[in-house]
Amino acid sequence: MFEHLKDQIKQIPHSPGVYQYFDKNEVIIYVGKAKDLKKRVSSYFTKSQDNAKTTILVRKIVTIKYLVVETEMDALLLENNLIKKYLPKYNIQLKDDKTYPWICVTKEAFPRIFATRRVIKDGSKYYGPYPNVKMMYTLLDLIKDVYPLRTCRLNLSENAIKKGNYKVCLEYHIGNCKGPCESKQTENEYQVYLDEIGSILKGNITSVIKELQGMMENYAANLKFEEALDIKNKITSLQNYYSKSSVVSPTIHNVDVITMAEDDKSAYVNYLKISNGAIIHGHTVEVKKKLAETPKQILPFVLIDMRERYGDESTEIITDIKLDKYFPHLKITIPQRGEKKALLELSMRNTKFFMLEKHKQEKLVDPERHVERIMETMKKDLRLQEWPTHIECFDNSNFHGTNAVAACVVFKNGKPSKKDYRHFNIKTVVGPDDFASMEEVVYRRYKRLLEEEQPLPQVIIIDGGKGQLSSAMNSIDKLNLRGKITVIGIAKKLEELYYPGDSIPVYIDKRSESLKIIQQLRNEAHRFGITHHRDKRSKNALGTALTEIVGIGEKTSTDLLKHFKSVKRIKEASLEDLVKVVGASKAQVVFDHYK
Repeated sequence: MFEHLKDQIKQIPHSPGVYQYFDKNEVIIYVGKAKDLKKRVSSYFTKSQDNAKTTILVRKIVTIKYLVVETEMDALLLENNLIKKYLPKYNIQLKDDKTYPWICVTKEAFPRIFATRRVIKDGSKYYGPYPNVKMMYTLLDLIKDVYPLRTCRLNLSENAIKKGNYKVCLEYHIGNCKGPCESKQTENEYQVYLDEIGSILKGNITSVIKELQGMMENYAANLKFEEALDIKNKITSLQNYYSKSSVVSPTIHNVDVITMAEDDKSAYVNYLKISNGAIIHGHTVEVKKKLAETPKQILPFVLIDMRERYGDESTEIITDIKLDKYFPHLKITIPQRGEKKALLELSMRNTKFFMLEKHKQEKLVDPERHVERIMETMKKDLRLQEWPTHIECFDNSNFHGTNAVAACVVFKNGKPSKKDYRHFNIKTVVGPDDFASMEEVVYRRYKRLLEEEQPLPQVIIIDGGKGQLSSAMNSIDKLNLRGKITVIGIAKKLEELYYPGDSIPVYIDKRSESLKIIQQLRNEAHRFGITHHRDKRSKNALGTALTEIVGIGEKTSTDLLKHFKSVKRIKEASLEDLVKVVGASKAQVVFDHYK
């Protein structure tokens, strides 16, 4: 099948590098990195692929090209750049819904500072991007309050100012500008402001505050109290801003934090940039999976992109996944306790909230895709052969062995189908025997479905451990349904899932949607069963109170309860009212009993 590629594969060396797959139209369809190019590329063609998309990819490969590099890190960087440049069909790609704004410091005499969504390569400096637009404008307001920078678009080159064509404007008169257009401020003086602003935008607010404190003390020592007061006001503004920013810890300096959550179709990655104990950038992205990529494949790709995007130079990465081989020059920390662990948990919470929000949006905008994702997740978690579009759950209920009932609730496409719910009164079991009761109701339920030629569920959930599961399987075997329906028992204490014939329970991630749906099924069956049980117990109690009257049977009791609704009202009824319901003789008996 791959004869046309054998000669190409033979030429590939055992070196680190990047490989590129091209289709018949000479379009790049996949880019990958490898520690050993020959081994990695050969693996695509020498073993059967578990993932259907990978199988399709392999069939479309016509040409293989490669680039050899020195290290795995170089390969990761090159892969990242090639993916962003060519956007291959089968590669993961970062999905941003919008263009985030930057703060621009223009390249001109007496540079201006403003917000923009367009990054133009004209020599200007750009800080950002800022996913939190409010934070960006807070920074710009701070800069405006502390530093008197010009806002006009005038050409303030040395020659233009010398011509004397400019006059100071209102901004100068109200103190927002120092008047460089009339040479009232030199470029060197202006540059001092820009250096401090650059430090602030990089997150180094504490170093700026320390420098300003030194200047204030120097002015005060030289009896320049007005200048000292001006510096003090700047320090106060900076301290107020710093106190409102997301301070993590004064002991944590210049680190990156990256964590990931995932479902079957996407990964959600949160990135935090920490500088001088404060979070100065936070960003979460969705990464569309193309070939069932693992966290170890996705996280390095996103981390490289984020560090390039934010101009990051930190030497420590806090994460929950080992990434040492991709970043040998960085310190990879997987904290177990303390402030760094709290920071990791903060990032993980952001990741989880972002994923849940995406799921909610998906449910509203594209309900079909939402159902498909849940079905695919349950199929994978519960080790099924097909989507569990029809699930039924059973629960027993009794009170000291009396009024035994059972409930069956039905979920279709992950949602309750209440019209299909069923109650069962236990008929063949005497006393509190949950196992026998479960066997009875399962047999009755599916015997009827078979007789009526109704569709059977893909999954049956039994509320209980191995005992109830075994009892249910006895009925499944009697009906010759073993192997046709997946039957699972769920134990209440540790949410353990039991499969028939397997003594070792299966544990699903507590955050998994599969477990949440199973818990919802179990809780709904319990609620539905308890409601029926209470109604039956209440009805029996009322019936007993009347049938204890000598000469009054069940039919008379039922007629009286239907009409008067309660025993209390029967007690308070007049003889005439009782006669209208049950006749003169029975009415007299009841009336005499209570009066």
